[in-house]
Amino acid sequence: MSYNRMPILEETGYVVLDPFGEAVDPSEWLSLEYVDWKSSGDTRFAPLASATGEIECNAFWHFDPPRTDKDGVWIESQAAKAPTLVERVREVDARVGRCRIIELQPNSYADALYNSHLDDNNRRNPDGEGWVIRSFMQLTDNPHSYMILREDIDDPSTETRLALPAGAQLIVDSQRMWHSVWHVDDQPRYCLINSFETGPALEKWMFARNPVTRVDMDPMDQRFAAESEAEAQRRRAARTAHYGYDPSRVYSEA
Repeated sequence: MSYNRMPILEETGYVVLDPFGEAVDPSEWLSLEYVDWKSSGDTRFAPLASATGEIECNAFWHFDPPRTDKDGVWIESQAAKAPTLVERVREVDARVGRCRIIELQPNSYADALYNSHLDDNNRRNPDGEGWVIRSFMQLTDNPHSYMILREDIDDPSTETRLALPAGAQLIVDSQRMWHSVWHVDDQPRYCLINSFETGPALEKWMFARNPVTRVDMDPMDQRFAAESEAEAQRRRAARTAHYGYDPSRVYSEA
């Protein structure tokens, strides 16, 4: 099948935009109702838009009629508590599917590598429509935490680490790029995640925010990196042996 994709994402699979600027009152995400939904570690999610407007996080193909993750329904009780966040999403003016806040507890680099995954964004996506990607709008200030991206989960040379200070905005083809977050802090990380359809509206919004397709990374201690990689590989191998297949190779529905 063929989809309308944005050329700017073809190079590296991700784009870093200008920070979104003004701080958001933490009450907008702390007052929301969260559900115990696991993705890449110890997480919970607070949905703002879902398949039916209910407080749940399931992919849209689990409903009747099943469909791809587009045209999400705002959850009125949640959206009323987070007007600034809702406006941030609406200003993009692209079709949005699931829209939710993720809460991630602190973890290690090895944890992040172990939990790296690809998203099942485009199941049931009709031929000829826009490809579904993810946007990440960082809410808490975690400058020493990183979004870990890889072209190949088993090849550290393909890794990019994107810092996550407050206001960071990332666009990721998360069905192409292996991804997870290494959260270095003693408090949870909060981030607004949206499923957007690629197309002129999203492209216009992105180009107004100075998109960058490559970033410089600080060097990592090689011994630490090798030990973390080995630990993640051991844990993945044990998980594969337990289940009889490698869960990493199954697209995530989170």
